[in-house]
Amino acid sequence: MVDTPDNHELHLLTRIQEVSPHVIITSAKQERCMTRYLQELLEVGKQRLLSANLPFLPSCISDRDRMSYLSSCISFDSPLMLRAVGALLKCLDRRRVGVELEDSSVGVPILQFHAYTVVCIDRDTYVLQIFKSELHPSVYKLQSGEKEGLSLYLWFLRPTQDLAVLHRRQEVIRFFTSPCNLDVLTTLQSSLRNIRNIPMSLSNTKATDWQSIYKMVYSAVCIRDTVRHLPQSIQLFCDISEGFSDDLHYIASLISRVDFETSLAENRFTIKPNVDPAIDEKRKMMGLSDFLTDVARRELEHLDPRIPSCCVIYIPLIGFLLSLPRLPSMLEKEDFEIEGLDFMFLSEDRLHYRSQRTRELDDLMGDLHMETAVMTQLQSAILERSSSLYKVCVHHHPLLELCSPVFVANSFHSSESEGRVKIITGPNSSGKSIYLKQVGLIVFMALIGSDVPAKEAEIGLVDGIFTRMQSRESVSVGLSTFMIDLNQMAQALNSSTGNSLVLIDEFGKGTNTVDGLSLLAASICHWLRKAPVDVPHVLLATNFHSVLQLGLLPSSSLLSLLTLETAVDGDELVFLYQLKDGICQSSYAANIATLAGLPTCLVQRGVEVSELYRTGRPIKRTDKASSDEQAKCRSVVEKFLSLDLDDKDLDLQAFMKDELLPSAGE
Repeated sequence: MVDTPDNHELHLLTRIQEVSPHVIITSAKQERCMTRYLQELLEVGKQRLLSANLPFLPSCISDRDRMSYLSSCISFDSPLMLRAVGALLKCLDRRRVGVELEDSSVGVPILQFHAYTVVCIDRDTYVLQIFKSELHPSVYKLQSGEKEGLSLYLWFLRPTQDLAVLHRRQEVIRFFTSPCNLDVLTTLQSSLRNIRNIPMSLSNTKATDWQSIYKMVYSAVCIRDTVRHLPQSIQLFCDISEGFSDDLHYIASLISRVDFETSLAENRFTIKPNVDPAIDEKRKMMGLSDFLTDVARRELEHLDPRIPSCCVIYIPLIGFLLSLPRLPSMLEKEDFEIEGLDFMFLSEDRLHYRSQRTRELDDLMGDLHMETAVMTQLQSAILERSSSLYKVCVHHHPLLELCSPVFVANSFHSSESEGRVKIITGPNSSGKSIYLKQVGLIVFMALIGSDVPAKEAEIGLVDGIFTRMQSRESVSVGLSTFMIDLNQMAQALNSSTGNSLVLIDEFGKGTNTVDGLSLLAASICHWLRKAPVDVPHVLLATNFHSVLQLGLLPSSSLLSLLTLETAVDGDELVFLYQLKDGICQSSYAANIATLAGLPTCLVQRGVEVSELYRTGRPIKRTDKASSDEQAKCRSVVEKFLSLDLDDKDLDLQAFMKDELLPSAGE
């Protein structure tokens, strides 16, 4: 037995090592335990891979040849990949994927290994709204508390650097964007709506699942027949024509035997008439009222004479039961016991029992066993041809919808020698964040093989997209907002290369101005010092105008200063959303505050304080008394001025006590 650290502790230590290699683990014992355990996980992953059920390899292949083949598919130099593959194989084996009805000695067959050349996309990059995140109905179901919303399938999860893959995707998109192919596109879209994931286990399949599988298979056949009339020079069409085999026709014909309407109404598996003659005959017998009446009459002959009548009924999924009226003397459950009968339940003052004859009827005519046997045969036949279904499930296609009718286009150019680092300044709401998202989305769309919304575009192979655009605030994370921002920035600084795209929006605003400005300037200088080949393509939006005005950045041809154009019409600020060279000289905070509906007096005071602070003059408080308080003070002053201080009889102390002190107290 291997001596291992606590699972939870190990999980945390593993995440620390993989995500933050620079963190020092203070406990030497923990570090040794983690190192040893990770090494053992690596060896276990290798063994699982070498012992996996690979039907495409000859059964007589030697371990050495198997190792040679696997090393051509999977990098044995990557410990993280081997541990992940080992965990995946263990998960598949536990769930018995594809072999649910087989003996436990039969391993899950691994039909093929796919190697993907992917682009590094950090979690925060999805603030580009590539997916619409939705809260999970129960945050306890998932660690993140979110579920995937309107995703565009697996291509969006796997942007690639493989030019051959990108070209294959682009030729499909060019075909369907041609107006002459609109009818074909509409036909395929209607069929694609029914293509969805099938249940991984058919052992507990509901009637609704069978209906979904039938719609999917039928739609897949329609897709295949349509695609076979399209140009087979397009690789995707050729793959579908060959991959969607005639097994789909056979599966559809089998599932068409299910009576979906009756199955849904009665919540049980039911097959249509004329499928099985034996079942049809027994159903016909069950439908003969005289037959069941005769059975009930014979049952009554053997019952207590106090029971006036009885009948035989059939309940789906339960079978045949003897139904008796409840006698007045039957008050407690013990009173329901009748010799020779097994009490089942009480319903509406009628007692239901199983008798020897009802059991014989179940054996003779009970459709539960007959139709369950048919369902099992159907499951087995489909599982034998499951590879055809899985081919259907993985052929997903991204479809793009235009959401905004009005959009101001702005160009983007970043070359090897100039403009690699772009700093964008401008008022709030002027479009800085939108411009960053626009560039990020266009690059991402190119990396999944999609057309992009631009007049023209030349986009090279990008190895990663890193963002610092939105803080993921959460109590469960245990980190401050600024610490989360720093983690996002650290990921961009440490992982980006000369072929990466980095999008930074308002970094440094989570702390005091001086510290935030300093960290921002240091980050920009860090990238510029990587010149000339290792500088990533950086787009950085900021309201720290001082980073430019104070000369904190070095002069470089790789640095480009941009701003978004605005115009002031009287007191109104007009956003033109047009990008141009230059630096924004004002944040226009007062104008934007007015547009947001803040009270005019508050905005005016803000402008006043800002001007006094900027010019170094003292800022005076504006606290002033109310009109009532002013009237009281005026009255006290007038009374004091009316006093004759030369009058020897004047009691000044009494005046102070009666008039001045109460007013001062108030």
